[in-house]
Amino acid sequence: MKRYPRNMIGYGPRIPDAQWPGGAKVAVQFVLNYEEGGENNVLHGDAASEAFLSDIAGAAQWPGQRHWNMESLYEYGARAGFWRLHRLFTGADIPLTIYGVASALARSPEQVEAMKTAGWEIASHGFKWVEHKDMSEPEERAAIAEAIRLHTEVVGERPLGWYTGRCSGNTVRLVAEEGGFEYISDTYDDDLPYWLELGDRDQLILPYTLEANDMRFATAPGYITGQQFFTYLKDAFDVLYAEGQEGAPKMMNIGLHCRLIGRPGKLAGLKKFIDYLSGFKDVWTPRRIDIARHWAAHHPHQRLERPSQMDRHRFVQKFGEVFEHSAWIADRAFDLELGPAHDTPAGLHNALARIFRSASPHERLNVLTAHPDLAGKLAAAKRLTTESTAEQASAGLDALTQQEHAEFTQLNQDYTQKHGFPFIIAVRDHDKASILENFKRRVNNDTQSELAEACRQVERIARLRLEDML
Repeated sequence: MKRYPRNMIGYGPRIPDAQWPGGAKVAVQFVLNYEEGGENNVLHGDAASEAFLSDIAGAAQWPGQRHWNMESLYEYGARAGFWRLHRLFTGADIPLTIYGVASALARSPEQVEAMKTAGWEIASHGFKWVEHKDMSEPEERAAIAEAIRLHTEVVGERPLGWYTGRCSGNTVRLVAEEGGFEYISDTYDDDLPYWLELGDRDQLILPYTLEANDMRFATAPGYITGQQFFTYLKDAFDVLYAEGQEGAPKMMNIGLHCRLIGRPGKLAGLKKFIDYLSGFKDVWTPRRIDIARHWAAHHPHQRLERPSQMDRHRFVQKFGEVFEHSAWIADRAFDLELGPAHDTPAGLHNALARIFRSASPHERLNVLTAHPDLAGKLAAAKRLTTESTAEQASAGLDALTQQEHAEFTQLNQDYTQKHGFPFIIAVRDHDKASILENFKRRVNNDTQSELAEACRQVERIARLRLEDML
């Protein structure tokens, strides 16, 4: 069974109303990553020095050696940058979520006390700020457990949010399996929270950002001046605010690092954005845990029967009549590379239609001839499928006058005799008069044109049936 695990649809066109508190048009959430003292360092038992996210251009790891310059740049974040940011955000009365590396927090007790006094959320950023991609599952599971243990010991309570950053393909699943996190943020795939089904657990995901993020001061292409950072944040906010005014409020994530945005020239851009933000009354600036709890309360998860998760028997049983009396289409579609994108009417219709379109001419003709005449003998004998019965009734074809019935009977006979298959039209798109008008027009078309039109109508009927089913 081929199943594609990536979710390429998300909310799609069905964007939920976030219902942010106070009718806010956008939730602007600031994260401060506290990594200083948890980075790669031989002092920490690592094989080499750190080389990621600093102001050293082209930095490389030094195997087996301390990198004095790199260390001092990280130390700036703890010694000066953190306190500059603490003054800025407490002064603006905007609470932060701290992504705290447990080993870094353990080496910074005064900063931890300041975070707690300010009422900031301290979420987990792992045990050490190192790559998880090469860890075995047991190693990573142990690292997650140690992060929680040490965090709880240092902070006084366990973390309720998690973000690794340098994660593996197993990280989200392993963190969810731990069972104690109200949200996980190791994704960048949406502007709203969403639920992820991982085994028996419904895990809330709060996507994060790598672009509205001061890390771009240390990567290329990136920001050079604080003004560039401000401009990007303002532009992102303006777009999201406008979407909120149109009835689709979103979440804006902003990622910060003590050693980067904590520098005076970079901070100027952040301060300018916070000043800009203060000019809007209908904006919510929560911690991430506040967003998580709001979402869980207003958008609780409901598990649904999903086509991509069905076994073959259930799939064919459920969708075998989407194409009239042609269960073979559903049976073949089951073998396609189905995934979450096929759990919607549009997605599943595409999969079923692919089988119909790629079938032999004889097979497609059989699908056409499986359709009943409109208001024909099968309808009179109440021998239509449930779907066809409802569709014909929706257009009033179950309540024809004697004259109308005679007219339909003659048209059915003329059409089938000329083209070799019954007249097919998605009756739910029409009323009785429109159906009759189309019937009279199409009966005179050439058979090749009608064959193409009939196939289009069969696909349209299938699409409408899936709307009812999903």
